Amino acid sequence: MSITSTNAAEAVAGLLTDGMTLAVGGFGLCGIPCDLIEAVRDSGVKDLTVVSNNMGVDGKGLGLLLENHQVTKVVASYVGENKLFARQYLDGELEVEFNPQGTLAERMRAGGAGIPAFYTRTGVGTAVAEGKPTAEFDGETYVQERGIVADVALVHAHTGDSFGNLIYRLAARNFNPAVATCGRVTVAEVEHLVDAVDPELVHTPGVYVTRIVQAVERVKDIEQRTTRQREGASS
Repeated sequence: MSITSTNAAEAVAGLLTDGMTLAVGGFGLCGIPCDLIEAVRDSGVKDLTVVSNNMGVDGKGLGLLLENHQVTKVVASYVGENKLFARQYLDGELEVEFNPQGTLAERMRAGGAGIPAFYTRTGVGTAVAEGKPTAEFDGETYVQERGIVADVALVHAHTGDSFGNLIYRLAARNFNPAVATCGRVTVAEVEHLVDAVDPELVHTPGVYVTRIVQAVERVKDIEQRTTRQREGASS
């Protein structure tokens, strides 16, 4: 059974250390563990390696850790929404390891499954493959990628129970399942904490989740809001 915490600060208490690797779920600002990210910021831990699809936007999501100068390395597949990220990278403050998006997801899935490395054709012949072993399979060249195991993984789910079983909702499922498996310790914040999740609906089994906390109700941010007038509507 997972430990149920009363708030995000309690949920990460005793888990965070300088220089650790932190895997964080979500995609942009969708499905990110906002409360847990803020708890990491407030802890003051530094020299973090953050593994996540991206680093949020300026002032939101993982951008908060960049603002606080707590991150020294980022392993990600997309960083185009964060100006501070670009500035810190160009100034030499951040080390960046880019991964193709599917490769990043598979590296975390592999780490969670106890697979130390795998081969993929993605990135062969590009800067992504530089310095990595390659091998020939069926006449094609493949590059070796290492599985990722994080010291702590942080995820956000729509529903969870005290056993740590999690259900994600729609696009918020992005990266969270893979992140949840690859942490030596996984902390989940959930919008709805229930007595028990229907076993047929579980996305992440509780065996992967160490601590769980109910998320604070908040407005869900949108990175880029694009609207158009509905056809037939008056101006």
